[in-house]
Amino acid sequence: MLNRANLLRQNRTYIYKFNMPKRNFKRNNKKDTTFKRQNNENGANNTWKEVERDNADWEKYYKSMKILPESEWEEFKKSCQANLPMTFRITGNRKHAEEIRNVFLDRHVKNLKGKEFEGVDITPKNIEFYPNELGWQIDVSKQTIKKQKDFAKTQRFLVIETEVGNISRQEAVSMIPPLLMDIKPEHYVLDMCAAPGSKTAQLIEALHANDEKEQPTGFVLANDSDYKRSHMLVHQIKRLNSPNFLVVNHDAQLFPRIRLNNSSTHLKFDRILCDVPCSGDGTMRKNINIWKDFRPGNAIGLHPLQYNILNRGLQLLKSGGRLVYSTCSLSPIENEAIVAEALRQWGSKIKLVDVSNELSGLKRRQGMNDWVVFGKDMKIKQKGEDEILSDSMYPPTEEEIKSELRKCVRVYPHLQNTGGFFITVFEKVDQSNTSSVSNKRTDREDENIEKGNKKQKTSNTTNEKPESVVVTTAEDSTELKPTSVKQKLPRDANEEPFIFLDPSNEELQKCWPFYDFNENFPKDCTLVRNATGEPLRTIYYASPIVKEILTINDQKLKLVHGGIKLFVSQRSEHSEGCPWRVQTEALHTIEHFIGTKRHLKCNLKLLEYLFTNAFPKIEELRKLKIDEEFSNTLDTLSEGCLFLTISRDDKEDLFLPLWKGKTNINLMVSKKDTHELLSRIFDIDTTANDVGKEKLYQEKVEAAKKDREDKEASEDDKVTDKFEKEEEPKNE
Repeated sequence: MLNRANLLRQNRTYIYKFNMPKRNFKRNNKKDTTFKRQNNENGANNTWKEVERDNADWEKYYKSMKILPESEWEEFKKSCQANLPMTFRITGNRKHAEEIRNVFLDRHVKNLKGKEFEGVDITPKNIEFYPNELGWQIDVSKQTIKKQKDFAKTQRFLVIETEVGNISRQEAVSMIPPLLMDIKPEHYVLDMCAAPGSKTAQLIEALHANDEKEQPTGFVLANDSDYKRSHMLVHQIKRLNSPNFLVVNHDAQLFPRIRLNNSSTHLKFDRILCDVPCSGDGTMRKNINIWKDFRPGNAIGLHPLQYNILNRGLQLLKSGGRLVYSTCSLSPIENEAIVAEALRQWGSKIKLVDVSNELSGLKRRQGMNDWVVFGKDMKIKQKGEDEILSDSMYPPTEEEIKSELRKCVRVYPHLQNTGGFFITVFEKVDQSNTSSVSNKRTDREDENIEKGNKKQKTSNTTNEKPESVVVTTAEDSTELKPTSVKQKLPRDANEEPFIFLDPSNEELQKCWPFYDFNENFPKDCTLVRNATGEPLRTIYYASPIVKEILTINDQKLKLVHGGIKLFVSQRSEHSEGCPWRVQTEALHTIEHFIGTKRHLKCNLKLLEYLFTNAFPKIEELRKLKIDEEFSNTLDTLSEGCLFLTISRDDKEDLFLPLWKGKTNINLMVSKKDTHELLSRIFDIDTTANDVGKEKLYQEKVEAAKKDREDKEASEDDKVTDKFEKEEEPKNE
């Protein structure tokens, strides 16, 4: 039996002493590890050899495990040796996602249909298990897509839609865990090992699935143990603009309990994702170094860590709640063995959910209930033969647990041209009739965990880490290094406190009536992130439930991020005295809370004009008569930030910010969003080198200024020449 003390002890031992495989990984400068340098006869490093995608130990390990019938082995191995296809999913609410999907079908799938590359059909294929035809796969690598002429238009589509967040490039199997969590807008959701964030993004999207009708009342709390990666997580998720999202930085094994102010009980979560660190041999189609780095000790070293994270997740789960445990490893030591130990320790308090009827297009296999255990010396060990191998690593002997393990999900590369993955869905049984003694025991366990957490020397700026160790998720693998020196953070990382403003604050009182906010908007949920506590440059907004978490008196959470930008100060005030402009990322949130006072509409022809012309003169627009109703309404509105609505029949209406100055207007849409909307709405192609309408306008202004200066200089020269000519002495 694997008790808590032994787990923690083994975890520390293996994390510190075990030599895990290393991967040269830099987020912004990824090296191609498909090839390695090889010395020639003279010792010079001038030749390259492809990394061999084979490993005798790997083959012996999994053949002995009998993870597949012998008849499937060669097909399985061949799939593992092939490059991973390019996959992505389309994001957003129903109308928005359907529009992006239809554009992809009409302009790109039809164009690529029937074409081949090196004998491979490159027609985009729908990922069968992803709902509503929003997941897609192209059976060539993304490097090929970037280089081939036939893909040029599709590549540009993928780039601009990814930049604005309409598409998420994500491995197909990585999409599965969030789909099985069944998230509702009212759910409290915890992602225990969140970075780099593609699954977290799915959780947030599910939370906001009904935004067309109402804003969610739940939240997603994303955690990562690595301080730098938790900040990178903010950067990855920022495009979703969710005020119901928080990022924290904790060791998932020791995640603290949360007690809201004025609450007598600790907060429990409706849904928890435990996508735990793993050896990652299911990702060898893209992480080539795993072929040479594979060893059985990888799974042995991570086994205690994985169980600790799962166990803590189950403690934080609400009765009736659902927890998904997943890895991108194929080893039962990291998968079924962990699940079996949880079932053994928790007994009737938890059960596995049979998801065989969910995601009907997913080709999968049942979980294993029997396997062998290898030692670090690549020899099969019997229970008790090697003291390093805990009993929990061996297959269960209890029949009830064996039958439960069949409910686990295994995904193999050769079944659907994907990576390898393991998923299990837990449900916490309602314990309303549980004895008070049992409840007290659970509380004591939580308190012991918190005491252990306090003993760790951690701070809001650094996390103590063990010796260099590699852990992997389906999205990436990265080397976690000791952080005795504070790690370099993204440029936009904010470490200032969260200070909420009184709704009667003088600056806010300028905004509420100016933008016609109604009484339903939670005006007490605005905040600033600076030491003064005063609105100086930016005012943020967080949903009511996120505010409750951010304002906990006895705060145990190491907060990294929360809230979205609502108002940004302008350098000069306009006529009605509101020096604050609504930030684009808050438009979706406030759309249903503001009246029509500063609204106006325009037709598509004028919208195209505004996309391609910066700061057009108001008088010029009136003369052009592109949209006379727009011009008439514009005359009645004061200077400052306006909201522009464009109705598009059965498609999603557009809601965009517009700035009105004294003599001109400007559509306040970024260059990336402009390129996307021009492509999607008007089928106008752009390139990455297009500088944007504002820069073109500035260049035009500077050119006009130079022409004017040149003209003035020329006039001065003429006057000087005339004066000098008149002053010349006449010849006698």
